[in-house]
Amino acid sequence: MQRRQLLTGLGGGATALALGLLFTPRSGIGGDRPEPLPPTGDDPFTLGVASGMPTPDSVVLWTRLAPRPFEPLGGLPEAPLALQWELAEDERFTSGLRRGETLARPENGHSVHVEVGELPSDRRYFYRFRCGEAESPVGRTRTAPAAGANVSRLRLALASCQHYEQGAFALQREIAQQDLDLVVFVGDYLYESSNPRYRLRRFEGPRPTTLEGYRRRHATYKLDPDLRASHAAHPWLLTWDDHEVENDYAGDTSYAEWDPADFLRVRAAAYKAYFEHMPVSPRMAPRGASMAIQAHYGWGRLADLWTLDNRQYRSIQACNEDGHAGGRMLGSCAALEDASRTMFGTSQERWIAQELATSQGAWRLLAQSTQVAPACIDTPLGLRLYSDSWDGYPRARERLMAAIAAQPQGDVVCLGGDVHRHVAARLRADPRDLRSPVVASEFVTSSITTRSASDTAVQWMLASNPDLLHARSDERGYQLIELDARRLRCEMRATAFPVRSAARVHTQASWVVERGRPGPQLDTLQVPLRDVPT
Repeated sequence: MQRRQLLTGLGGGATALALGLLFTPRSGIGGDRPEPLPPTGDDPFTLGVASGMPTPDSVVLWTRLAPRPFEPLGGLPEAPLALQWELAEDERFTSGLRRGETLARPENGHSVHVEVGELPSDRRYFYRFRCGEAESPVGRTRTAPAAGANVSRLRLALASCQHYEQGAFALQREIAQQDLDLVVFVGDYLYESSNPRYRLRRFEGPRPTTLEGYRRRHATYKLDPDLRASHAAHPWLLTWDDHEVENDYAGDTSYAEWDPADFLRVRAAAYKAYFEHMPVSPRMAPRGASMAIQAHYGWGRLADLWTLDNRQYRSIQACNEDGHAGGRMLGSCAALEDASRTMFGTSQERWIAQELATSQGAWRLLAQSTQVAPACIDTPLGLRLYSDSWDGYPRARERLMAAIAAQPQGDVVCLGGDVHRHVAARLRADPRDLRSPVVASEFVTSSITTRSASDTAVQWMLASNPDLLHARSDERGYQLIELDARRLRCEMRATAFPVRSAARVHTQASWVVERGRPGPQLDTLQVPLRDVPT
């Protein structure tokens, strides 16, 4: 029997259990017979709960058992543990109750990814887990609207770049309190590196390079109550950037000058730990040093959204020494014009072009990790650009813009992070030619905590790039994005650096995109920075 036929013949709870068995190794260190939770009295749900990847009939539920999260295997034995889950339409778990059991296996750090299927579309849910006598916090989630449904609204938070040492996660606390359908997180969920100059709180240990090291780093993040609250409040869609593994790595090449074999072992450890701690489908389980995180999500007729990976498959940054990754400022460099150089990789480039061609969404949202719009600086010695950005891959950016321009049936908005500044920008068919037509809009979120470039540098950048309508690096933040059939509105929420636990958050600016009119238009602006072309 084919796997699709098998799963179609099962009920919702059985589907979830079957997926857990199909996509979890069965020959691990713990065998298949579950053991009871050790009676230590410690809470096994210290890392909280999360959900993600909602479709019209399914959602992924996540937790990881770790009563002592900084010990190997979270302080648990090398044996599978039986874990029960429940999902219902009310917080008392009396209406529309679904339940099932899965195994939290030691080879996966006792994490679970339960993909609950056969659910009604466009429905809100509550969920929880039990292990022995212990019960998890209650999380909230939802399914997406049905394909082809007329949907009045999509409301999401766009977030990126949360350096644990550089500030409190007060912005995640506000995200948890918002009325949202989704959180879209576009990279640098954690940081492997430290900077004592900006340290407000400390990591649990040195830079991770092993599976246990990355597990401990993820545990440090998940122990933050504001981040746990944000995960429990909303379903998340995720992609990554570089710091989940190592700063500025490019494909299989290290910035820290690991030899290729050693770096791939580090990358494999980082990807596995990332999978173990994120609410993603068991189908995304990594295979060695590879993990496919790019995915498509539909929201009725209103929107299609794609998460894209511009780190795992990219070419080495231009004009570096052979075998050495890393970004730097560049002037003239012949390799920049090499058409074979890619940000997404050839297969992913073809995939997103095909997806755009077949999309019927009124809005098409491309969520990837960094700023697409040019950010080069005009100096007396000529243009200077940062080689790790899209500016360092101009031909790849042209191909992306061509794919967007070739399919005008829906409005395209690129969503990004990485650069630690709020950005609103126009995207042209040829980003380096101001006579070229505007074909898409872009919003880039500031960081949750991570420091940014100086305001002087950003002002210089604004003066050099007329299509950058808004750019501010002095405040940390996230973006609230709401869209309906007529327009998309982006509210840039912000607070001072460094972010303190009691930070006060305000609206830095608001921008709108009208259907059929690519390019952001000013809505409100709290602190004027520049004249906006009409």
